[in-house]
Amino acid sequence: MILYVKMNLIIEGGVHMSAHDILNNPFLNKGTAFTLEEREKLGLVGMLPPYVQTIEEQARQTYAQMQTKANNLEKRLFLMQIFNTNRTLFYYMFSQHLAEFNPIVYDPTIADTIENYSNLFIDTQYAAYLDINHPENIEATLKNAAGDREIRLIVVTDAEGILGIGDWGTNGVDISVGKLMVYTAAAGIDPSMVLPLVIDAGTNRKELLENPNYLGNRHERVRGDRYYDFVDQFVQTAERLFPKLYLHWEDFGRSNAANILEKYRKQIPTFNDDIQGTGIVTLGGIFGSLAITGGKLADQVYLCFGGGTAGAGIASRVLREMVTEGVPEEEAYKHFFMVDKQGLLFDDMDDLTPQQRPFAKKRSDYPNADKLTDLLEVVKTVKPTILVGTSTQPNTFTKEIVEEMCKITERPMIFPLSNPTVLAEASAEDIITWSDGKAFVATGIPADTVSYKGIDYVIGQANNALIYPGLGLGMLASEASLLTDEMIGAAAHSLSGIIDQSQPGAPVLPPFKYVADVSIKVAEAVAKKAQEQGLARTKEQDMAKAVRDLKWYPEYR
Repeated sequence: MILYVKMNLIIEGGVHMSAHDILNNPFLNKGTAFTLEEREKLGLVGMLPPYVQTIEEQARQTYAQMQTKANNLEKRLFLMQIFNTNRTLFYYMFSQHLAEFNPIVYDPTIADTIENYSNLFIDTQYAAYLDINHPENIEATLKNAAGDREIRLIVVTDAEGILGIGDWGTNGVDISVGKLMVYTAAAGIDPSMVLPLVIDAGTNRKELLENPNYLGNRHERVRGDRYYDFVDQFVQTAERLFPKLYLHWEDFGRSNAANILEKYRKQIPTFNDDIQGTGIVTLGGIFGSLAITGGKLADQVYLCFGGGTAGAGIASRVLREMVTEGVPEEEAYKHFFMVDKQGLLFDDMDDLTPQQRPFAKKRSDYPNADKLTDLLEVVKTVKPTILVGTSTQPNTFTKEIVEEMCKITERPMIFPLSNPTVLAEASAEDIITWSDGKAFVATGIPADTVSYKGIDYVIGQANNALIYPGLGLGMLASEASLLTDEMIGAAAHSLSGIIDQSQPGAPVLPPFKYVADVSIKVAEAVAKKAQEQGLARTKEQDMAKAVRDLKWYPEYR
């Protein structure tokens, strides 16, 4: 954004802005924090109460008002008013209360606003809405939404696989907005450089199609060539308009997510959080567990419960790391098992996705194959040391399963990652209790510390927010031309060393309250790996300095 003061007006991209324009622009507005001198220069005299507040005073007052709200949904709607009015104040508050605000402005509360998007009065929040029925409008949409801002990061969704709640059509734009909030709050990516976007390809959710308040296309989802051609036109146009773009795919459906990532990941700097992000943070949790036990990744047996986009993506990420550490690929696959709605996946099933197929087993190798639709029976049969849940099937990690895992290995890793809370495979407290404190636990939702037999077990959250903000910052700082497996591995390894894991009950992942520090560490690791691989296009040779120089701080200027 090109901004400078000239006489008594701010000029944006060569266009004179009135006082009202300034106060209604969330990137420029300071509200009561405009100094008397600024008010005189910018034509704001008499348009604000006379007392000049500091940003600290504004934040204190606003936070106190937020505390009067009845629940997290009301708190989120209130905070979004601040976001729509004054970006700097919003992010100043968010940075002061990261752990408290994240579940309010993002997951899980954002699920409520997405489900009710059609019935709420919502500001468009500088988002872009692409209509699959009008591909001729793609360029105009991107230009209009960006204005004169230099867009470096787009989070795009088609909203078919929102969190654990499924297809929400154009309502899903809120997931792109929320994701970008975390990018800025956690890693300091300049909010004027980002663009939330939704591809409205229709929806198969009947209640939306029949809702007179629904704001999206009222037809079933478009699939096949027409869909992929539209996506490709969007990618080509965005890359041309924004030459330093990093493109983040979010909550695409099972049938499209991997296809899209596979097509573009070797062409442009791009990332799918559901496939790669969850995989990186889960791998980080595995590394954290192994750091405590002294075990090796090559010795682990991995069981994935839930073979959708996230489940298959995580398994693939862990497998790739095992291969990187020297295990032949064919041998590595023998360490991985996947359970989906059909039970343990076998290669004679005709409904396997391309991402599931490599993990499918030969039915003839299992005398009890007919019984392997039951998760407990699968655990007893394949003897996993790692159990990861992405099933959205609540309470499926039972006491019997946890106890069986403890028979297989002294310190099992049990990660119920499904979210929101009502969809979690098990609670952290139950797993700690049932395993007698032996299990390493990471959850997909925030979990309170569990006190058991005199030890406080801090529960690490396998929260993608530990990874993707720093990953994005590193990509932007280095101006990396691609995101490689090696850069992803560097990000996962960088999660270690943040906390003292020698203490009893230490978490396997850094608690979210450390996300700002984690993000810088991740960013530097990614940027340095990009440089090592010859993919960094920035002129700056010191990657740590490149990261520091790009980081934005919520301060009035």
